[in-house]
Amino acid sequence: MNNNTNWSIDNAHSEIAFKVKHMMISTVTGHFEDFEATAKTDGDDFKNASFEFSAKTASINTKNKDRDTHLRSDDFFNSEKFPEMKFVSKSFDGSKLVGDLTIRDVTKEVTLDADLNGVAVDPYGQTKAGFEMSGQINRKDFNLTWSAVTEAGSIVVSDKVKLVIDVQFTKQA
Repeated sequence: MNNNTNWSIDNAHSEIAFKVKHMMISTVTGHFEDFEATAKTDGDDFKNASFEFSAKTASINTKNKDRDTHLRSDDFFNSEKFPEMKFVSKSFDGSKLVGDLTIRDVTKEVTLDADLNGVAVDPYGQTKAGFEMSGQINRKDFNLTWSAVTEAGSIVVSDKVKLVIDVQFTKQA
């Protein structure tokens, strides 16, 4: 593959979100406000494309200031010491995206389900490609180890975190 086409993320039409169970009865959704992504392909075909994502951990937003402050602290992301989380792909077969995810100082291989929704030309003549990606990680694998238990014995924050990534790329001239 000669990587002859570069794609950059269209931030206005993209979202990197996560969902985590709270007290095992409700789901908290958050997303990163500040992120970047690129893809390299052989022409317009995304088979064997390579992807890179990064997000500023301090840009986390769960619509709750106290919770966001807690997530930026050393209990979770430690945004001061580890300002960025990163994903670098190793392979993409058209449905599974495999790569290394780095959060804090831990890098682990993860597999995401990745569907290319299509490639289209917008009214301005730009070629766009839309993806839906999802997967699940165990936050404790990445030293996001904070834990608490309610009086009734239920865990406050689930170890399992669902990743939901909707991205639109713009083909670079």
